[in-house]
Amino acid sequence: MDLNAARMFVIVVQAGSLSAAAARLDVPLPTLSRRMRELERDLNVQLLERSVRGSRLTEAGSRLYEIAVRGIDTLAEAEQALKEDRAQLRGKLRLSLPQSFRPWWALIEEFQRAYPNIQLFIHSTERRLDLIEDGIDVALRVGAIVHEGMVARHVLTWRHVLVAAPSFLARHGTPAVPADLTDLPCAIWGAGTEAPRSWTLGRASVPLTPVLATNDYEHLCRRAVAGDAVTELPPFIAASHIREGRLVQLLNDHPMPEEAVHLVYPRHRHPSAIVRTYLRFCLDRVADLETACVFEMKTE
Repeated sequence: MDLNAARMFVIVVQAGSLSAAAARLDVPLPTLSRRMRELERDLNVQLLERSVRGSRLTEAGSRLYEIAVRGIDTLAEAEQALKEDRAQLRGKLRLSLPQSFRPWWALIEEFQRAYPNIQLFIHSTERRLDLIEDGIDVALRVGAIVHEGMVARHVLTWRHVLVAAPSFLARHGTPAVPADLTDLPCAIWGAGTEAPRSWTLGRASVPLTPVLATNDYEHLCRRAVAGDAVTELPPFIAASHIREGRLVQLLNDHPMPEEAVHLVYPRHRHPSAIVRTYLRFCLDRVADLETACVFEMKTE
């Protein structure tokens, strides 16, 4: 049974007619009438006897109303209780996020709208902080989790993409196999001289002599769009540039390794109500984040 249709049925009974209920629900009368017919068809009973004077309950309609109104009242009470819980949940939440991690910004905005009395303190860095020493409640981390004192909750998996500008490809040619990258100007992610000097593409490991190494993906994106180099980008940074033709995705048949994203918090520290609420809120929205971060890269 359609619960929304059942709610409409209860309001029809309470309003005394379909027209009055339609006004109360702010829906067109034909729509409400159709929903009532569909409800009757689903239950295989007549619920309302309609006349020019209004609508009158049948015996089956009376039984349904008695049960449905109690259930709807209970749901309304539960909704109000949840709203009160949200209003009462207050305090501080200290988070660590990777730099330029755009998908999480919108999620955090939504979280604060739902829980306005929680103060957020966000440390944005690519460095792996010590959660205990740095006073972090929950960290969002990309890559393998090796610290045994941490609880890791998986939220996303994606692959970085290899990209270059059309102007770059016009000058240097489009690489057909990973080995073609060896002779091209490349920009890589990494901290200075400690940056990795190769890319793994499918089964191939490609040695590189980068013209630029930086730990800022926004900088890499800027240089790629300018036509200065081939680079790798997270999908949520690359997607709009690929869709709008500023960048071209390269070597699709040789994908980069998968990257796992986890929410991490100390194992020995019992999570507070605020931390549990934040974790549950994030995990409930994993599907939306995966769509934003991965699906957009299907550009064939």
